[in-house]
Amino acid sequence: MTLHLSGASLTHSNGVHALQSLDLHIGASEQVAIIGPSGAGKSSLLNLLATALRPSSGDLQVLGERAWQLSARQRQRLRARIGLVHQAPPLPPRQRVVTAVLAGKIGQWGLGKSLLNLMHPLDIPGARAALARLDLSDKLFAQCQQLSGGQLQRVGIARVLYQAPEVLLADEPVSAMDPVLAEHTLSVLWSPACMRWNWRWRTFRASSACATGRSCSTCRPARSTATCSTSSTPTSNCNFPRLLRPP
Repeated sequence: MTLHLSGASLTHSNGVHALQSLDLHIGASEQVAIIGPSGAGKSSLLNLLATALRPSSGDLQVLGERAWQLSARQRQRLRARIGLVHQAPPLPPRQRVVTAVLAGKIGQWGLGKSLLNLMHPLDIPGARAALARLDLSDKLFAQCQQLSGGQLQRVGIARVLYQAPEVLLADEPVSAMDPVLAEHTLSVLWSPACMRWNWRWRTFRASSACATGRSCSTCRPARSTATCSTSSTPTSNCNFPRLLRPP
């Protein structure tokens, strides 16, 4: 299994129980949509899978590793294989878009190369190509503070596309976009031209979120897993043929 949760619970520091006794299994190459209203635990689940949050109890395995039994350095290497698209990308306002996109590789680069990239972008053609797929290549050298909310979300997506992770997690990735732009952006994110997906179906149900998955085989890396959360049923229907809701 690429992603595995067994009896996992998450309680925030304020005492709120975000997830309780969650069992979840997502295999290599699966694409999964998690839908539900605000407060259902979708973001908490994705941050748990990204190892940004530690489960309060239960077992978490990502790409065959028990993340919280690893050393800090080993866990950092594991995180470099995971891409997370944030609903509100954490982009410094004065950072240029090209630098924001190239930051997708920081976890794979050494410290020296990462610092050099901050002073001089090391792969301008690569950043431009990722942005061009999202119709943002003209913003390559713009500052993030000059962009709209929807454009910032697309920059966050371009960063993860440039990263080319083995696990792709997306938290409400098109919430700031109009329906037409959202559909186009999702078609790029899940594009067969990028992922070369061949579809088959598997369905599972979790205690605090429900999801439907479809499997794929990818060009790079050879097998990749994608998970997306959304509260928009119409948008999801266009990209996932079967959806389950939280009870």
